[in-house]
Amino acid sequence: MENEKQKTVDIFVILGRIVQKKSLFLKVAIVTAIVSSLIILPAPRYYQCSVVLAPENSNGNMGALGSFTSAMGMNLNSALATDAIFPDLYPQVLQSNDFIKKLINIPIENKDGSIKTTYYDYILKHQKSNILLAPLNLLKSGIRNLFSKKQEPQSDAAKELNTFQLTKEQDDVFGSIAGKMECFINIKTRAITINVKDQDPLVCATIANEVRSKLQDFIIDYRTNKSRIDVNHYQKLASEAKMAYEKARQRYGSFSDSNMDVIMQSYKLKENDLENDMQLKFNTYTMMQNQLQLAQAKLQEHTPAFTVIKGATVPQKPAGPKRMAFVLTMLFLAMIATAF
Repeated sequence: MENEKQKTVDIFVILGRIVQKKSLFLKVAIVTAIVSSLIILPAPRYYQCSVVLAPENSNGNMGALGSFTSAMGMNLNSALATDAIFPDLYPQVLQSNDFIKKLINIPIENKDGSIKTTYYDYILKHQKSNILLAPLNLLKSGIRNLFSKKQEPQSDAAKELNTFQLTKEQDDVFGSIAGKMECFINIKTRAITINVKDQDPLVCATIANEVRSKLQDFIIDYRTNKSRIDVNHYQKLASEAKMAYEKARQRYGSFSDSNMDVIMQSYKLKENDLENDMQLKFNTYTMMQNQLQLAQAKLQEHTPAFTVIKGATVPQKPAGPKRMAFVLTMLFLAMIATAF
């Protein structure tokens, strides 16, 4: 009882001291509100566009066992799949330089129509920045220029880039693009959610739609790579078999026409040999055609289908920065620090 009473007294003492220092708290609150507002107000607004994609599960499902493992946060289908790239690795695919390279030459236009250029040029030259960070950026740029070699300007850097060895400018642009894209996989439903952020709402929606399209193409190319190789292989064999059959048929026809009235046994044997060779070539051609049709059917079977659950739309309201939330958070932290 005595300890509880002492604690109660301590709390009232603390509250009394806070009330006595209310002028200090008021000054801290005013200064914090002004400083935090100055920090957050110049920060450029950004928009976010989300796309939800549901790919076909070509590996089949495991019935009740698959549903149970999904509910437990596990994916049994992925564990039993033969794919080298699981859906869980798609976020890393979006962050790869090879994937980003497919986006840089996309033509984009901002909402008011004042900018019409490629995505690479837009990221490089048309991004707004916080003016409060301008002195710091100039300082960093000056220091970098002192210790780096001068490079000749590249007028067509987006087309000449080599993902194996990017320049400093290209690496900065690629890093900026990678930071604007996010990809999440729902463990239970396997739905793919793609989020794209940008300072312009129309550019944001355009790139989100392109990322969805490029990711679909990547998944289709990967899933059907072996089947496409088989189709090309049997297409080549069928073409070669057809040419061989045509030559054998021409030889047989020419020999038969030129020796129509000949009754010598040696000529008849030669004719039989040519006919058998023609029939053999025809059988080979027919077999290759059947294999080609089977490979084409397999290619169609392995081509995944996609359902766009939520398509790209131009966002109407900015997603951030949350200026009011930032100011309130700074006020709360300042009050806590001052109380202590």
